[in-house]
Amino acid sequence: MNQATRLITRLKETASQTGGPYVHIGLAPQQAGFEIFQQSFGATLVVPGQSGHIAIEGVVYDGSGTPVRDLLIELWQADAQGHYAHPADPKPSAFRGWARTGADFDSGLWRIDTCKPGAVSGPGGAFQAPHIALILFARGINLGLHTRLYFEDESEANAKDPVLTGIEWEVRRRTLIAQRQQRGTEVIYRLDIHLQHADPAMETVFFDV
Repeated sequence: MNQATRLITRLKETASQTGGPYVHIGLAPQQAGFEIFQQSFGATLVVPGQSGHIAIEGVVYDGSGTPVRDLLIELWQADAQGHYAHPADPKPSAFRGWARTGADFDSGLWRIDTCKPGAVSGPGGAFQAPHIALILFARGINLGLHTRLYFEDESEANAKDPVLTGIEWEVRRRTLIAQRQQRGTEVIYRLDIHLQHADPAMETVFFDV
């Protein structure tokens, strides 16, 4: 056994580390009161009151039912016509389509101001229902958790969506459906996310991406 081989056998695997405990400071410093980035993209894609504006919001709960407060959520979506801000899209959009926010330190509520996306082309040319892709980072999560937000008032499109209908149990599909609320003149879609639940059917569906 040569020296290099002996060295390798003595080395132990580097320990892994989860996101946290200061997710806000590292990934959303503006929310924690630190102005360290030259440009902070934040959680506003469409200004409230602007044409097409909707808000999406919710709370992420852990297995004990406690809101996860040290949390970061990133969003990726198409514009209202179903096009992404990506060169691979046949009609690349000028709409940024990406946002990031942390949860409120007290309530655990997160919110993003955006527009409702249009249907997008999926595998085999079939259209996917309007949806928003979400990824969660938090203490105790080794890899970001990928999920989707669908819209309650798009039931016909949801029933044909190849991803949503690929989830075997109807009750599990419901964990991805945001409920529409009207708050004054503002349209809000609410989606609470459960990392774990006493009833496994109530746990939010996450995707292996």
